[in-house]
Amino acid sequence: MSNPLLHLPPLDAIRGFVAVARRMSITVAAEDLCLTQSAVSRQIQSLEEHLGSKLLIRKHRAIALTPAGEQLLKLASPWLDQLAEFSASQRQQLQSRPVTMTSAVSVTGLWILPMLGAFQAAHPNIDVRVSADNRMLDLKKEGLDMAIRYARAADVPAQAIRLFGEKIMPVACPAIAARAFGNPEGLLKEVLLELDERALPWLRWSDWLSATGLLSIKPDAKPKAYLHLNQYDQVIHAALEGHGIALGRAALLQPMLKDGRLVALEDPRLGNSDYAYWLIVESTTPRAEVQVFRDWIIAAAKQADQTAESSVDA
Repeated sequence: MSNPLLHLPPLDAIRGFVAVARRMSITVAAEDLCLTQSAVSRQIQSLEEHLGSKLLIRKHRAIALTPAGEQLLKLASPWLDQLAEFSASQRQQLQSRPVTMTSAVSVTGLWILPMLGAFQAAHPNIDVRVSADNRMLDLKKEGLDMAIRYARAADVPAQAIRLFGEKIMPVACPAIAARAFGNPEGLLKEVLLELDERALPWLRWSDWLSATGLLSIKPDAKPKAYLHLNQYDQVIHAALEGHGIALGRAALLQPMLKDGRLVALEDPRLGNSDYAYWLIVESTTPRAEVQVFRDWIIAAAKQADQTAESSVDA
């Protein structure tokens, strides 16, 4: 069966004809198309040969359309306009396509969102879309530009960029910290905010209390109470509201520690994890705006890591 698409005239020839028919001048049409007059004349000639019909009547210093030319112009002119509009809209979408990132709910709420205002102020023409999701999304399949992963070095791609490490330490609002952080037993007099996440056992209070040696000294020691929450950002917000003591992830909480909303019980001997936060970019040749956001994330992470280290060293 014959394919009708095989018999269509070349698009360049159609465009050349429409440009001439609109201007009624090969010279002016050539200027519109940034071509030479002879190139446009050859397009018209090839189109006439393809159709087997004359489209233009060449007069002295003027041209006119034949009936076939008038019919083709009526058909092709609006179609080219629609094609031009579609092409422009697609280019516009590409130019205004937002930078898309996915990260865990805790990383998004505690670290990324508080900083986005500064990025938007510095780069008002770059749109950013953040997807807070604890699932390990496939970047290519989901159409995402980058992701922040929380994992061991062996579990991330070779091209992943390490943002900062993990340091776990008790954190509380100033009022609770003042009475609870004076000695290890002070923790047991407060409500301990517990994350119900079996995949992250090092964020559970039983591990922390065992590491301090408190449970070996007092095997029957128990905290005042536990408050269980299933999202880490909920745990931190509960600590901010004075509902108890949380196990804080130092790098994510630097803004709250710096401005005094939270106080940390720091112990260089405890809380170091072999997990880290990694930036993964889907493309090896990302768009310019993706590169800008990637570099900004890396710089912000470096600053957060240095601040976390200095606070612990102090």
